[in-house]
Amino acid sequence: DVQLVESGGGSVQAGGSLRLSCAASGYTYSSYCMGWFRQAPGKEREGVAAITNGGVSTYYADSVKGRFTLSKDNTKNTVYMQMNSLKSEDTATYYCAAGRPGITIATCTSGRDDPFGFWGQGTQVTVS
Repeated sequence: DVQLVESGGGSVQAGGSLRLSCAASGYTYSSYCMGWFRQAPGKEREGVAAITNGGVSTYYADSVKGRFTLSKDNTKNTVYMQMNSLKSEDTATYYCAAGRPGITIATCTSGRDDPFGFWGQGTQVTVS
C-alpha cells in the first residue's frame, strides 16, 4: 500500500515560516509526481505546489509563488515544502499527494487534484 505521512504543521504568526514534510512508503517514490494541496474551512481544495518525479519541473499556485519552495530527497523518500512569509490566508489543512502512475509532466504541474491517486492524512497550518 502507498502511504504518505505529513508532518511539520503548526501555528505561526504572520510573516513566519514552516517546513512541511511528506514521507512516502510502499511504492517507488522517485517515479511519482508529488504534490501539496490545501483546504480551508468552507473552501474547496486547491493545488498549492507540485514537483515531477525527476524534480526538474514544478508548479506553484500564484498565491504562493515566491514564498513556498518544494524540494525532494529521494534517499529519504521525502518531499518538503518550505513556506515563508506566511499569511493568514495560508491557514488550511495541507495534504501531500502522489500522482497516479504514468501521468505526464504537464498533468503533474497542472494544479489539478484528479491526477493524484494517493493522499496523506493532512497537517494543519494556522497563521495568525
